[in-house]
Amino acid sequence: MFDKLTLKVQDALRFVAGKSQISEKNIEDAVDKIKIALLEADVNVRVVRRFVNSTIEEAKGAKVLRSVDPGQQFVKIVYDRIKSYLGDGGEGLALKNTDQVSVILMLGLQGSGKTTSSAKLALRLKKEGRKPLLVACDLVRPAAAEQLAVLATQVGVPVYREDGAKDPVKVFNSALSYAKKNLIDTVLVDTTGRLQIDDLMMDELSRIKTAAKPDELLLVADSMTGQSAVDIAKTFDEKIGLSGVILSKFDSDTRGGAALSLKTVTGKPLKFVGTGEKPENFEVFHPERFASRILGMGDVVSLVEKAQAAINREEALALQQKILKNDFTLEDMLSQLRAVKKMGSVQSMVEMIPGMSGQVNDDDIEKANFKKQEVILCSMTLKERANYLIIGPSRRARIARGSGTSVAEVARLLKQFEKTRTMMRKMTKMGRAAGTGGIPGGLPPDMKSGFR
Repeated sequence: MFDKLTLKVQDALRFVAGKSQISEKNIEDAVDKIKIALLEADVNVRVVRRFVNSTIEEAKGAKVLRSVDPGQQFVKIVYDRIKSYLGDGGEGLALKNTDQVSVILMLGLQGSGKTTSSAKLALRLKKEGRKPLLVACDLVRPAAAEQLAVLATQVGVPVYREDGAKDPVKVFNSALSYAKKNLIDTVLVDTTGRLQIDDLMMDELSRIKTAAKPDELLLVADSMTGQSAVDIAKTFDEKIGLSGVILSKFDSDTRGGAALSLKTVTGKPLKFVGTGEKPENFEVFHPERFASRILGMGDVVSLVEKAQAAINREEALALQQKILKNDFTLEDMLSQLRAVKKMGSVQSMVEMIPGMSGQVNDDDIEKANFKKQEVILCSMTLKERANYLIIGPSRRARIARGSGTSVAEVARLLKQFEKTRTMMRKMTKMGRAAGTGGIPGGLPPDMKSGFR
């Protein structure tokens, strides 16, 4: 996400970053390049104009031109401006205590990802300790209730539906009674969507809103539609009222215009983003973290959080001991690959590493094809994964046939394993010598307590 925008913004910042002195001309040239990048990213023209005027005004101040490091000061100004347009901060949901029932209305047009986002949000709330219920109140789109039921099964959350129902308000009232009887504390209502905004849909949503008295009204908008998503949010807010927005398909939004324009144009916070097809690919939107990604500064905090969710602390410590004893096996490599896969795609992780956004091409990602490596490893016997030295030519040929790959790819994986094994042992020894428990630099304080 943001690939093109990030590269162009980074290019503009090179004009001033690191300079001992900058001139007004340097500032104007850099801001002009960023302006073009924002417009190409489909950012609202009014937002771009405000960005240009406020950035130039602050950057031309004597404080910047004469500061100890004016280049870095200018970068900070750009960062602060972008962050302010993304929003004030990661805003959570305003839900009641778990001894009462909270209601979330999920709004959006057909094809926006509303039903999928409802299931993703339900899974997130479940992981946070709440007891969510998905309610099928989209009685217009064919098979909408069936789709919600399938997704509910995938995320392990109950669903309330009434086949043949005609009135969504009656369905909601029945679902609310069901929730109270079954100690459900959060009801997520998948409402009707249409191909475009019309009076019939708005009237129906108004009726549900009146009956539900929701704690949250969340619009799900397709980030790939750019400014159209912003316009849709503005209309929904004017007619129904919104408490926040969810941008779906955010991993495909290479421009970023919707995210950068939403808060300024609608006044409503962007609360969540869908970052992939899996139920787990759903993140709280943190403006400061995404501003860092746009400037190519990475997002280490999100990367650490993903690692905390994917890696078990006890398993990590056991693995460390195996590495020290030179007992790291292909079976351990398979376990690590599966843990890394839980953290998301290679590209999404690269974007979170400072200075790496835009530096890794498709060929690099292809070489790190975790799925292919996993298939090769699964085609080995337990004995082979325990002792890679027994994997000779005939075994490599059999593994290649079983995994649908080539002998060369099997050999490449084994060579990579040997290099990884050696490198991990060296790094662990360095960490022990430095007194950091086997990890160079030691675990960050928040990670020490954050592993599950």
